[in-house]
Amino acid sequence: MDYLCFKALCCKGPPPPRPEYDLVCIGLTGSGKTSLLSQLCCESQENIVSTTGFSIKAVPFQNAVLNVKELGGADTIRKYWSRYYQGSQGVIFVLDSASSEDDLETARNELHSALQHPQLCTLPFLILANHQDKPAARSVQEIKKYFELEPLARGKRWILKPCSLDDMEAVKDSFTLLINLLEERELEPSRM
Repeated sequence: MDYLCFKALCCKGPPPPRPEYDLVCIGLTGSGKTSLLSQLCCESQENIVSTTGFSIKAVPFQNAVLNVKELGGADTIRKYWSRYYQGSQGVIFVLDSASSEDDLETARNELHSALQHPQLCTLPFLILANHQDKPAARSVQEIKKYFELEPLARGKRWILKPCSLDDMEAVKDSFTLLINLLEERELEPSRM
């Protein structure tokens, strides 16, 4: 009997693998995509440079691994974003909440395009209003209103959260909410 108890407790085998989700991360240059993802991966914050093409990071969480394809946000690169959308299961959109009016308008247009893109429109979105630690940062309520998220994203699954590198726990919590949406989506019967 002791052997059976020992075997039941110790010989269960390896834990089940964590699910992996393929995500695309977009936003204008300077919004903080690279810094946030590097911090989530516990990488050095020194010598971070803007992504000029794309990079892929495996971001480990307790209940999932997010394979994030970060796309550069420069003018010359944004026109190619849609070529990298295929296979994505979710979207992370990072915006600089302390940016100029012109940049905020550009970010709004890019987010609207992404929310309406055929390969992304049914996917969960995590929208991060970054740089909340800066004096000029707009609140989440201001961003929601300016970006017209309520009418535009009605019927879609999206989360808008404030963030900054100063509060990585809040960033992790936001990603956990996204993982929950991804898990819910996976459990739904497929739409054919």
